[in-house]
Amino acid sequence: MLIIGNGKLFTRNSVAAYIENGAVAMEGTKILRTGTTEEIRQLDAGAQYIDAKGGIIMPAFINTHEHIYSAMARGLSIKGYDPRGFLDILDGQWWNIDRHLTLEQIRYSAVDTMISCIRNGVTTIFDHHASFGQIKDSLFTIADVAKELGIRACLCYEVSDRDGKDKAKEAVLENEAFIRHAQADDTDMLAGMMGMHAQFTISDETMELAASHKPADTGYHIHVAEGIEDLHDCLKKYGKRITDRLMDWGILGEKTLLGHCIYVNSHEMDLIKDTGTMVVHNPESNMGNACGCPPTMEMVRRGILTGLGTDGYTHDMTESYKVANVLHKHHLCDPSAAWSEVPGMLFENNAAIAGRYFKTPVGVLKEGAAADVIVADYNPPTQMDENNLNGHILFGMTGRDVVTTVANGRVLMKDREVLVTDVDRAMAKCREEAGKLWKSINGES
Repeated sequence: MLIIGNGKLFTRNSVAAYIENGAVAMEGTKILRTGTTEEIRQLDAGAQYIDAKGGIIMPAFINTHEHIYSAMARGLSIKGYDPRGFLDILDGQWWNIDRHLTLEQIRYSAVDTMISCIRNGVTTIFDHHASFGQIKDSLFTIADVAKELGIRACLCYEVSDRDGKDKAKEAVLENEAFIRHAQADDTDMLAGMMGMHAQFTISDETMELAASHKPADTGYHIHVAEGIEDLHDCLKKYGKRITDRLMDWGILGEKTLLGHCIYVNSHEMDLIKDTGTMVVHNPESNMGNACGCPPTMEMVRRGILTGLGTDGYTHDMTESYKVANVLHKHHLCDPSAAWSEVPGMLFENNAAIAGRYFKTPVGVLKEGAAADVIVADYNPPTQMDENNLNGHILFGMTGRDVVTTVANGRVLMKDREVLVTDVDRAMAKCREEAGKLWKSINGES
């Protein structure tokens, strides 16, 4: 048994939402019980005990849209790269990077990302991968790192015709093989989806191929209307809006996750809602790429299951929370916007999205839920309880306040020390592989 106690316990459960001097007991991979530190410690005097030292004990974070393959872009300078718009950013940077990635570089991109996730208290990710220079086994390589470092991962490869039909087919088959592998895995730590880049790089032929190879009981993970160019392409080529095209191909549904959805109209939101399709908002990426602000507050108001992701821009979910909070206030010129919607996306909807792919509940500390627990070193200057915790997180905390991270009952980090890998050695290897990647991109020997 593992017990974390002597902290301000926030369960995100309607029953016993907050315990001033609380503790959580974990048995194996599941939460056994929550309660006061005194009563929980009486369960097993010999249990492994982690002292929260008065900090916050809460469920670990979930990120519903990641891009592991972007890890080695930090600090990269590409010869001749001078983007004038979103398509230039895709072709000049991201597609350029993914065409040069080797399996070893994919591995260490995953290592870097997952170390950062652990340090920021994120234990569940939905990753959308691309590496058109190395498609086969790319998802399996990421999954191996996830297993090694203890991260729960739902993975997919982004199918696209941008590098030709042969690679589009290879991407479809990589998705199919990994989905079947994940479905046969009994740890409840892996899941797979049929990934797709965006409709403007996917022909009808490839849409049909993906549909014919998608295993049952899974959906799609696809970028939708991230840039206005995506919408214009769909209108010009197919005479319909993006969500209508996805509807015609049977892509919408309760297992499908749509990224971004910046340029969607009321009719499309109706389709998304009526089909039970999920959406994930990535505020920093949208702002950084100058793509625009999606109608996220309207989607939440309509009851669309809308989560919060980072798009690989960061691995700190509190950072995404802060940016989404100010983005929608600024965009709508409404100081009351996003107060309840964004924390609802982060703490409730992300858990609901994960619940469509993982059997064990995550994002909550209650009996039978996944033993995914974090401790944050935060000493509030004002009163704090279940009624104002979100305000404290928004204005007072960052992911790096997390000092202990537990996933599936395994202690991944304690007192800021990552326990599941040699971080110094791993980061040295990341830098080595990044150096090789940078030279390859810039045509250097």
